[in-house]
Amino acid sequence: MGKMNKPPSDEQPCKEFDWVQLTDEKLLEMRICDLGLKINGTELESKIQLFCKELEAKNISFKPLFYLGDEWFCPEGACTIAIPFYLAHPRLEKLEERMMMEVEGGTDTWCMQLLRHEMGHVINHAYLLGKRKKWQKIFGSPSIEYSEFYRARPFSKRYVKHLDDWYAQSHPEEDFAETFAIWLTPELNWRHQYKDWKALEKLEFVDQVMKALAGTPPLVVSRKKICDASRLRSQLKKFYQRRRRFYAEDLPDFFDSDLKRLFCEPTDSSSAQRATIFLRRNRKSILNAVSTWTGEPKFTINRLLRSISERCAELDLRIGSDPEKSGLEFTAYLAAMASNYRHTGRFKRK
Repeated sequence: MGKMNKPPSDEQPCKEFDWVQLTDEKLLEMRICDLGLKINGTELESKIQLFCKELEAKNISFKPLFYLGDEWFCPEGACTIAIPFYLAHPRLEKLEERMMMEVEGGTDTWCMQLLRHEMGHVINHAYLLGKRKKWQKIFGSPSIEYSEFYRARPFSKRYVKHLDDWYAQSHPEEDFAETFAIWLTPELNWRHQYKDWKALEKLEFVDQVMKALAGTPPLVVSRKKICDASRLRSQLKKFYQRRRRFYAEDLPDFFDSDLKRLFCEPTDSSSAQRATIFLRRNRKSILNAVSTWTGEPKFTINRLLRSISERCAELDLRIGSDPEKSGLEFTAYLAAMASNYRHTGRFKRK
């Protein structure tokens, strides 16, 4: 393996920031562009360097341009990868977790998964793979309109499983990006893992194409950036207001009949624990379980859980004689609502 080329970047080394010691309230008043964030000199830089070594190991000499944006993203037709600005500093990661209850790409494993996925889009754009007839035969037409909601088939063997919520099933281009990410993952024996799966045909296609492209310069090199953090004039509080509003949209009217089946109505002699107290005490475990298995953001699940808890308080509902059973049934109920929202845009089937 030859000497690794430094990934393209137009940034200078990171510096110390005056805002690190600010309270959350004061920090939220700042504009994103005034944070002075850079990739160089941060933990992100070392992760990107590790990622570029993965590319080198697969004989991919072409490197995308990495920049800080407002979310994980590869603009249409571009050879650039936007990384959320909050990953450029631990103080901002802490704020992100407080505001959104999780940090997308906040762990080493998660970050590398997302980089591999976005690189799939870069390769697709750089070599115009989506225009190939065989690509379209295997993955489908890239001109299909993206939909915010899609009906996933969790047990389908036609798609690889890389990111959560069966993302490969959302669109042909995402299918390719997810397949590429699996192919790129170091030390993963994808031929064994996907043996007897229809998805193996897709992985074999990616393997053949990437071997044929080894050392080949890209057909398109677009350095387009969208929502470059250095140009985002929005205050952090406005940024989070928009995101929180997006994830909290369309919270359902609550279904008293369902809650009364899950919990008990009070009686004159009842000393049973209040359902709202039970939900508050078990909030973290319920939240983690439902978010993990449905793929819905924790912020959305938490808003839903809080609203249900408030309704339980209004109805003065109580836990039955078997708290463990009540907890399991409620978690299943919440997961069903979240899964239905993921696939249909509604929390409950009409």
